[in-house]
Amino acid sequence: MRPPIRAFWRCVMKRIISLLLVATLLVPLAACGGGSVETNKLTVWHDKEDAVIEALSAYLAEAAPEVEVVFEKKTSLTDSLKLVGNDPGSAPDMFIFAHDKIGVFAEMGILADVNTLLAEGALDNWLPMTIEAASYKGMLYQLPLYFETLLFIYNKALWQGDIPATTEELYEYMAANTDTAAGTYAVVNQHSTAYNVSPFINGFGGYIIDENANPGLNDAKTIEAVEYNKKFAALQADGDYNTVTTLFNEGKAAAIIGGPWLVSGIRAAGIDFGVASLSDMTLPNGNALAPYSGVQGVGVMKVAAEAKGEAIALALEALASPEVGIALAKSSGCAPASVAAYDDPDVAADEIIAAIGHTAETAQPMPNIAEMSVMWGPAESMLAAVNKNGEDVASAAETAQAAALQAIADMQ
Repeated sequence: MRPPIRAFWRCVMKRIISLLLVATLLVPLAACGGGSVETNKLTVWHDKEDAVIEALSAYLAEAAPEVEVVFEKKTSLTDSLKLVGNDPGSAPDMFIFAHDKIGVFAEMGILADVNTLLAEGALDNWLPMTIEAASYKGMLYQLPLYFETLLFIYNKALWQGDIPATTEELYEYMAANTDTAAGTYAVVNQHSTAYNVSPFINGFGGYIIDENANPGLNDAKTIEAVEYNKKFAALQADGDYNTVTTLFNEGKAAAIIGGPWLVSGIRAAGIDFGVASLSDMTLPNGNALAPYSGVQGVGVMKVAAEAKGEAIALALEALASPEVGIALAKSSGCAPASVAAYDDPDVAADEIIAAIGHTAETAQPMPNIAEMSVMWGPAESMLAAVNKNGEDVASAAETAQAAALQAIADMQ
């Protein structure tokens, strides 16, 4: 069957444009100081594990051979970017980073709107949650690649019966299968860490901070969520990271609420484990648990977009493919931002990736405004005061709200 004429000419024109671009990129542009810019060479800063970068590098070499992409690992990516700013002689062209720093970099004026470099509709088949995470004040400052969120992880040898469908059923199971005196637990969680309590806070309709930088620690629904979380915390040991991970890995807890970053340690401990999505657990108000999510993606420096826009557009076009998500899923266990990537049989068969992908239905991106960086302290002081010291929730909330407002004021 002969392809449609329009599709045929679109392919021809794309090939012609690519050939013209290769010729253009081979000609250095004169720089202001009399030097030159290698417009076909892109430097990408990152702080990711080797497997992620190897997968991206291999894919780009195949899908965008016209562009030379060099990855450079930085131990302190945020500080490095703050230091170089818009200096074309020092700044990278692109960088891979977590979405919660978008506000910081956008306010510095160093980011390009990725939408101006992508074809219209290029990300129409991306998970909406990841697009929300990458957006700031109406601009798209990141091409989402993959994301993480919290999961319900259980030891198949210890967990009895089905995974609860409601949080009340979960609490009943915990109450019946926890022996704090013996140091054995049904479920453990970092109950005084704001990220780990976010499924309750968001699910109740509360918030830590809104998009206008208004703290919500004393919001009525936030208080309701923290009050509800308190009874679970009473059955969950101390709640710090080392304690809960050790309890689970040593077989003293049947389940743990945590992210995919725990998986390597769990496997090393020899535990046969299963995972479930927190989105499948319903709160008393009828809402599903709604954990925070963290999205990793590619940002573009404004100075690079101006000097190397054509090369960057080619690289982004390649990265905006479901094949990238599939490659990352297979090489590193990353949950793709692309919806179509989940149609791949191997990706669909990965229990962890499938659970994370499902959780995208209710997960809420961590706020990406700069003020969020000072909210973790007050929020966690509030949770610790309630869960560890037995303080009244409303009183602790007012104290934390005042501390948050002061911390935000100090940023000015």
